Amino acid sequence: MTDTYLTNPLVFLIQTLFGLYTTIVILRFLLQWLRADFYNPISQFVVKLTTPVLGPLRRVVPGIGGADVASLVLAWLLKSTELVLIGLLAGVERNLFGAFFWSLPALVGLTINIFLFAVFIRVILSWVAPDPRHPGMRLLESLTAPLLRPAQRLLPPIGGIDLSPLLVIIGLVLLRMLLLPPLQALTLSPPWVI
Repeated sequence: MTDTYLTNPLVFLIQTLFGLYTTIVILRFLLQWLRADFYNPISQFVVKLTTPVLGPLRRVVPGIGGADVASLVLAWLLKSTELVLIGLLAGVERNLFGAFFWSLPALVGLTINIFLFAVFIRVILSWVAPDPRHPGMRLLESLTAPLLRPAQRLLPPIGGIDLSPLLVIIGLVLLRMLLLPPLQALTLSPPWVI
């Protein structure tokens, strides 16, 4: 057996657990920022999972302008810790401080992916005509409406078919393609590090 026999499963486990919790923390920030229904059962699930960690952090990191900065700091710390742990398992012992910078493009990419998946799910669910009162549908509406409304004004339905989700998906993919490479290049070789 090689060294990777246990390393690969551990890396997978770290990426999965940290990735899921980081996604939930980012989702909490987005739901608060977009003023989604706090009493929605799914919102309550997200709040109950994140409050034990965010509660103490909020005493140290206050909100700014109604934005839950503590959620962003927690997501940044989680992603940085994930990258440090993976680096240690991979045998990278120097320059682990860079993980705090490398986590920023990863979080931007995660946020864009959350919006992408939300739009995809909403499109797929629109084909089966789900109950609009379902908590999941209401939450998807809260998450995607700020993106879809401007796109619907720009591209109204043609023959009863709404193409605005396609416009939003193209915009999000372009944003990811244009935003992430410069961020990754900046964090891999930051100008402030000599």
